[in-house]
Amino acid sequence: MRSNLYKLGRYAARRPWVVIGAWLVLAAIVVAASGAFGKKLEESFGAPGVDSQYATDLLSAAGADQAGLTAEVVVTPRDHNAPLTVPAMEQVRSVAAALPHVLGVSHPVFSADGRVGLIRLQYPVLDKLDPSDLDAVKTLATLDSPLRIELGGDLFYAFEQGQTGVGELVGLLVAVVVLLLAFGSVIAMGLPIGMALLGLALSVSSLSLVTYLVELPTWAPVLGSMVGLGVGIDYALIVVTRHREFLASGMSVEESVGQAVATAGRAVLFAGGTVVVAILGLAVAGVPFMTAGGIAISLIVLVMVLASLTLLPAFLGLAGPWINRLRVRRMPAAAGLGWQRWARHVSRHAAAYAVAATVLLLALAAPVFALRVGTPDAGTLPAQRTERRAYDLVAAGFGAGSNGPLVVAVDISKDRGVVQPLFDAVTADPGIASVAPPEVNTAAGVATLIAVPTTGPQDDATMTTVKRLRSEVFPAVLRNSPAKAHVGGQTATLADVGAKVNDRLLWFIGAVILLSVLLLAIVFRSVVVPLKAALMNLLSIGASFGVMVMVFEWGWGGRLIGLESTIPVQPFIPMFMFAVVFGLSMDYEVFLLTRVREEYLRTGDTTTSVVHGLAGTGRVITSAALIMIAVFVSFGLGDDPTTKMFGLGLAVAVLIDATIVRLILVPALMKLLGRANWWFPRRLSPQR
Repeated sequence: MRSNLYKLGRYAARRPWVVIGAWLVLAAIVVAASGAFGKKLEESFGAPGVDSQYATDLLSAAGADQAGLTAEVVVTPRDHNAPLTVPAMEQVRSVAAALPHVLGVSHPVFSADGRVGLIRLQYPVLDKLDPSDLDAVKTLATLDSPLRIELGGDLFYAFEQGQTGVGELVGLLVAVVVLLLAFGSVIAMGLPIGMALLGLALSVSSLSLVTYLVELPTWAPVLGSMVGLGVGIDYALIVVTRHREFLASGMSVEESVGQAVATAGRAVLFAGGTVVVAILGLAVAGVPFMTAGGIAISLIVLVMVLASLTLLPAFLGLAGPWINRLRVRRMPAAAGLGWQRWARHVSRHAAAYAVAATVLLLALAAPVFALRVGTPDAGTLPAQRTERRAYDLVAAGFGAGSNGPLVVAVDISKDRGVVQPLFDAVTADPGIASVAPPEVNTAAGVATLIAVPTTGPQDDATMTTVKRLRSEVFPAVLRNSPAKAHVGGQTATLADVGAKVNDRLLWFIGAVILLSVLLLAIVFRSVVVPLKAALMNLLSIGASFGVMVMVFEWGWGGRLIGLESTIPVQPFIPMFMFAVVFGLSMDYEVFLLTRVREEYLRTGDTTTSVVHGLAGTGRVITSAALIMIAVFVSFGLGDDPTTKMFGLGLAVAVLIDATIVRLILVPALMKLLGRANWWFPRRLSPQR
């Protein structure tokens, strides 16, 4: 493999315009094809085999409107002394009824004090809608009316995207500054940035074409850009740093690029492969939208790896000996000696540092045992969002449960007499505030009940109510009937998805660790190194999860990131976080141990190899981590709580991994293990 990578790097450096031209042509074709033929990305929250999906399938098969999405129009007088009149509400209702794709509009409902009015708009199922429907409903808020109109509902959850553009720009600017300090050259800085942006443009544009093969969720480009931009710049940083080292040793440009790709490029290839394996492991969850999201993110990472091995070497060949031109102030050259001194210091006190770092990581991870997964509702959004204002008005006027009604779908094709008994039983449940009159479709054999819980969508009590309806209320009524009842709606759907993800979480973690350990064992021809890496990555991931609990559930420092209230962690975030963080943690492990392994093969001494390996990669890993942290934090600057969770969680994980783990725990443990680090079964090693 090394020789093939060497040849690839030399060719790209020798024929830079051929390679760059090929990338530009490919990018132009993909972008043009995406604009002309790309399919829209679909939002989907369901999962096969769960009760809420059965409810949706039953309603869809019957052609019932309740299978689709809803939007809420919440109205209150601007003048606190003015009444909320029926004619004014009817005027809003008539305008709403004329919006595209609206199947039906409920009659206005008034709060007990008459100050809040609520109208629900019924839309078709998700795949028949697009973001333009959300734009259309937003026009209601601009009506010339004495009424204050706020909007919310499933339609916003499906299509509204948090604002992250400014944050992304901030992250990119921080990356520019870090690269300038690391390289001290405008040209050297510009190459990783240019490669990452071109690779990101091509890969993200391709997603609308990939949807012909698999339906991708609308959030995939956001999370994919977050991960892709970070790893793209990081991978380029590793290759460029090695190239400049070889240039400084007297190699020609072509030879230097070839050697850089053969050494650093090999680390990039296996690091990227680990990230892809970890993220594709999301398929273990058995949730289609998570599997599809993993495919999208893996594709973006794969493009970044290919760009690092082909496009970047072409850039380096084109820059030639001028890569160090346009110099600016940089970190002192003696920084490498500082890393050597630090590595020797840790080696001298290896046991103490290993114990202290482990205790610290365990302390940070301890809050994981208080982790509460749930579905943050619109009440967690910033006050300037109309969904938040609508949520508050509905909760104040009608009760918190009105923000997350449950849709009970009943198959009455073989027993139509169960509707009233079921209605009475659901109404009598202590967790239900009210139930709308049943809607019966005799021809389709389906009845629908809209039940409003007494508690809000993210309350644990609401989930308890859903479970009680399924396990106690329905069986008691339908014990001697062939009829079947299922609980659906957004609240139940997200709860079901979360439960399914949690059921598969341990299987997923085991599969990712096993595949990653096997991959690292092949790369480093060691059993101990991969097992140690997996254990340390578990510690760093646990610590990052612990910090998430402190911030989002306990509220520690939440105001600093714009969090207005404590919220539970989205059910699918732990699995996504584990996949991404485990993959990224392995990145730094591969970068560091590749250099350590090279030194060990050269010297045969563990301490020396660790010292030189850390000295050779310390600045690079620190710079790469700063870039990754800046990118992730920048995405956390948006107003969407879920994006904040991803951004903060990933940033903390990288910070912990690049400091406590790579700079303390790895050198300490490798010193303590000595030659055992590289133990490998003799019969599996052709070198022995």
